[in-house]
Amino acid sequence: MHRAPSAAEVAREVLVARQRLQDHVLHTPLVPCASMSDELSADIRWKLENVQHTGSFKLRGASNVLYSLTDEQRSRGVVTASSGNHGLGLAAAAHQLSVPATVFVPETTPARKQDAIRRYGATVHVHGSDCVLTEQHARGVADQEAQLYVSPYNDAIVIAGQGTVAHELLTDWPEVEVVYVALGGGGLISGMAAYAKSIAPQVEFVACSPTASPAMAECVRRGAIVDVPCGPTWSDSTAGGVEPGAITFELCRELVDRYIDVDEPAIEQAMRDALVHQHLLVEGAVGVAIAACRADTELCGRRAAIVVCGGNLPYDLVQKLVAN
Repeated sequence: MHRAPSAAEVAREVLVARQRLQDHVLHTPLVPCASMSDELSADIRWKLENVQHTGSFKLRGASNVLYSLTDEQRSRGVVTASSGNHGLGLAAAAHQLSVPATVFVPETTPARKQDAIRRYGATVHVHGSDCVLTEQHARGVADQEAQLYVSPYNDAIVIAGQGTVAHELLTDWPEVEVVYVALGGGGLISGMAAYAKSIAPQVEFVACSPTASPAMAECVRRGAIVDVPCGPTWSDSTAGGVEPGAITFELCRELVDRYIDVDEPAIEQAMRDALVHQHLLVEGAVGVAIAACRADTELCGRRAAIVVCGGNLPYDLVQKLVAN
């Protein structure tokens, strides 16, 4: 579908994105996590993308695309498919620029996330039971309406926007040795690793997946984009399959150093501990990264960063989390 950009090309685009976005997204805090540092005998810090505008890193990639467009391209409008956070990010950026936006979501997207997207003025349509089906439909609609389709991850400009997280991380903590990132379509870890390794090749990137839905990790293990059965998981924002031809597949194969899968009890416990010890309400994807860090036998007292990728946890899941 697309030519996969090289890691060097992505790294250069991250620098462009950094300049483009500096007045439109937050440089999010990097904070120490004393409880995990003590527990694991390591220096562990959290990169708080949950306090980003819209509550997720996804604003970066979506904004990078919209701010890169011409006025004529913006006037035609944009279309995307999203399980929630990317759609929210695109809707927010589109609202800032008065760009018409249509967001297709799968049936699994919580109603409250759909409502949040609509509050930015975007049109929301529900289609399909899986992200891949939703993406295919949204692409078709964009082609039919001559509008730009903005992929959640299968787009070099989106990937570069997400990579600005690494620019901030290495600016704030150049001594970091290992970074734990939740893995869905691979846009965040691809962008981050491409930039980080261009200036600090020794930094290790660990992709973290729920065992219930490890689509990209399993594709990399098998050496091809394949259909991977995906079950229910706390990490709804990383769930679902990988789009055929995804450019992130080759980037993940090249740039990700290790893959760790974690089960649902570990994810839930990590989310609960974030609330109890750090007083942070985090999404399931964050629980995946925390749990993977805990499970990593190669942590060995190193300086480690966990990307707290989002905080948009639906209220019904908040109730479930605190009830147990």
